Amino acid sequence: MLNELLVGGAVALISGLVGFLISKKITASHFDLYLEQAKAKSKAIENEAHLILERASLRSREIEKEAQKRYDETSEQVKKDFSFREEKMERAEREFETLRHSEEEKIAHERNTIENRRLNLERNERALEKLKEDYRQKSEQLRAIVEQRSGLSAHEAKAILFDQMRDSERLELARQMREMEEQSKEQLKRKANYILAQATSRFAGEYAAERLISVIHLDDDELKGRIIGKEGRNIKTLEMVSGVDIIIDETPNAIIVSSFNLYRRAIAVKTIELLIQDGRIQPARIEEVYQKVCDEFEEATTREGEEVVFELGLQGVHPELMKLIGRLKYRSSYGQNALAHTLEVAHLAGIMAAEMGGDAKLARRAGLLHDIGKTLTQDNGGNHVDIGAELCRRYNEDPVVLNSIYAHHGHEDIKSIECAAVCAADTLSAARPGARREVLESFLRRVSEIEEIATQKAGVKQAYAINAGREVRVIVSAMSVNDDETVLIAREIADEISQKVQFPGEIKVSVIRESRVIEYAR
Repeated sequence: MLNELLVGGAVALISGLVGFLISKKITASHFDLYLEQAKAKSKAIENEAHLILERASLRSREIEKEAQKRYDETSEQVKKDFSFREEKMERAEREFETLRHSEEEKIAHERNTIENRRLNLERNERALEKLKEDYRQKSEQLRAIVEQRSGLSAHEAKAILFDQMRDSERLELARQMREMEEQSKEQLKRKANYILAQATSRFAGEYAAERLISVIHLDDDELKGRIIGKEGRNIKTLEMVSGVDIIIDETPNAIIVSSFNLYRRAIAVKTIELLIQDGRIQPARIEEVYQKVCDEFEEATTREGEEVVFELGLQGVHPELMKLIGRLKYRSSYGQNALAHTLEVAHLAGIMAAEMGGDAKLARRAGLLHDIGKTLTQDNGGNHVDIGAELCRRYNEDPVVLNSIYAHHGHEDIKSIECAAVCAADTLSAARPGARREVLESFLRRVSEIEEIATQKAGVKQAYAINAGREVRVIVSAMSVNDDETVLIAREIADEISQKVQFPGEIKVSVIRESRVIEYAR
C-alpha cells in the first residue's frame, strides 16, 4: 500500500511539473533538464520511503518481542497466583472439615449429658414423690396421736397456734416498722432539711402584717369639722361611696378609717388625703375625687400585677389575672398580706421544685395563683379555692396550677412535684411563727381536741399539747404498753389528728414510756 502511495505521489508530481512547464512555455532543453531533476527527486523519495519501511518493520518486530515477553511474564504470575489460591482454598476446606467434626462431637456429648440429666431428674422426682407420700402418712399418724393425747382437734389447735403467732408477729411487725420508720425519717429529714435550707437561704422575703384600721394625720384639728361637714353630710358621703367607717374622736390631729376590706380602706384614705390637700370638701367634690382615685387604683393594681409577673419571669398570664394579682396587695389573711404571702410561696416553690427535679417556672406560676380567689371573696363571698380554680380554668391555666389551688387546702391529692412544692411553700410561709395572727378561741379549741384524741387511746395516762400546739407529748403506762407498741400508738394518734383537726404546718407526736420505782430508806 505504501508503494502505491509513492507511485501515485510521483505521477502527481510529474503531472504537476509538466503542467507547470506548459503554462510557463518552457523549451525542450529546459524540459529535459527539469525532467532529470524530477526523476532524481523521485528516486530520493523512493529511497527514503524504503528506509522508512525498513525502520517500521524493525520497530514492529521489537514491539512483538516486548509484547511476547510481557505476555510470558504475566502468564507465569497468573499461574503462580492461581496455584497459591488453590492451596489456600484446600487448606480452608481441611480446617472447616476439622471444625465441623469437632462441633459434631461436642453436640453429641451435650446431647448425652442432657439425656443423663433428664434421667437423673426423673429418678429424683420419683424419689421426691415417694418422700412426700411418706411425710403425709407420718403427719397423719402424728396428728392422730396429738389429737388423742391433747384432747384437741386439728382445727382447735390451729386456732390456738394462729393466735399465738398473730401476737408474736404483731410485736415483730411493730419492731420492724419502728426501725424502718426511723431510717426513712432520718433520710427524708436530711433531704427535706437540705431542700428547705436551700429554699430559705436563697429567698428572704419581708414580713408584712396588716391591721384593720388606718390613721390619717391632720395638721389642724379644725379639719375634722370640715370633714364632718354641715349636719354630717361630708362624712356620710365619704362612708357611703367608699364603704368604710370613718371614726373622728378626741384623738388630737388624727382620724381613723376602719374596714375589713383593705382595698376600700386604701381608696378611702387616699381620697381623704387628696380632699385635705385640695381644701374643697363637699359631697359633689368627694364623689369626683373618689372616682378619680378608683381609676388610679385600677391602673396601679394592673401595673403592680404586671411587675410581679415580670419579676417571676412568667409569660402568657391573662391580663385579668394580672389585675387580680395586683389586688392581692389589698387583701390579708390572719394579718398576713396576701401579695407578700403569694410572692413568698412562688419563690420558695420554684426553688424547691428545682431541687426536686421539677419545673421551677411552672411551680412559681402555681404559687403565684394558688390564692388568686381571695381577691373576690370579700365582694362576692364563697370559697377562695373554688373561685380561684374557676378563674384559672376560665383563662386556660395549666392543670398543675388547678391541682395546686385545690391541694393546698386538701381538696385534692397532690399529683406533681410542682404541686407538692407549692403546698410545702404555702405551709412554710403561713405557719412560721409570727406570720399570722390567730383567734384565741380557735387555738384553745384545737389544743383541747389534740389532747382529747391522745388520751382516748388504750394505755395512755396523760397527754399535753405544748409548743403552741405544734407538739403533743403522750405518757403511756409501762405496765400495759411495751416499747414496740408505742410506735403503733404514735402512728394512730398522728393519723387521727390529721383526719379530725384543722391546723397549719405539722404537729409532732411524742410517746413516752418509762418505769419509776420509789422506795424510802428509814
